[in-house]
Amino acid sequence: MENRSHFPELQMDFIESRILGCLLEKETTTPDYYPMTAKSIEAACNQSSNRFPVTQLSAEEVASAIQRLRDKELIMQVHISGSRAPKYEHQLPEILDLPSPDKAVITVLLLRSIQTAGEIKQRSERMHPFESVEQVEEVLQGFIEYSYGPLVKELPAGGGRRVKTYGHLLGGEPSFQEGASGLIPNAEQIVENDQHHWRTQIEEKLSMLDQALSSVQIELKKIQTELGITTEEE
Repeated sequence: MENRSHFPELQMDFIESRILGCLLEKETTTPDYYPMTAKSIEAACNQSSNRFPVTQLSAEEVASAIQRLRDKELIMQVHISGSRAPKYEHQLPEILDLPSPDKAVITVLLLRSIQTAGEIKQRSERMHPFESVEQVEEVLQGFIEYSYGPLVKELPAGGGRRVKTYGHLLGGEPSFQEGASGLIPNAEQIVENDQHHWRTQIEEKLSMLDQALSSVQIELKKIQTELGITTEEE
């Protein structure tokens, strides 16, 4: 193992990062289905929940990326008794020492790219329940100070960002800056997506409040009628 490459020297492209993130996630959240077949990895990569961006990777793209990850010794093929299809498991512990909090944070970053510490805390609850955002920031700082080179980069607040955000560097600095030819969202795309998310949330809340107010007005009108109370408008 002494000659094994380490991050950030060992780099991945977007699809490889997505696959590694899926393996890490499913190992914790659905251990009965881990290791995973190539077909289940494809489905995990393309699921619409807990992914950004949502993808439609083909079986061929996934198979090719699996082979590249095997060449980099990041995943290995295993044969499970009773299973006709080969399965795959990640080998990240051979490269990175990842206690539960660290594993949860890097998994969320691999699956959803650039995020705030608060978003990471919320999205990692199924893998590790952080008690505070400060705990998440401690883990992120540890990745930033990784002995072989930073594995996470911090984007300070400003330039359209209300708070500082973080993204992984397991694909190297170029992929972080350039968004891997549009597959990985850059900081501006994250901000736009965040704004759209909050606009939608606000509109939904306003609609719910409007419906609740209408119900209250109807009930109040009934009570006034029963008590023989008339309003000035009447």
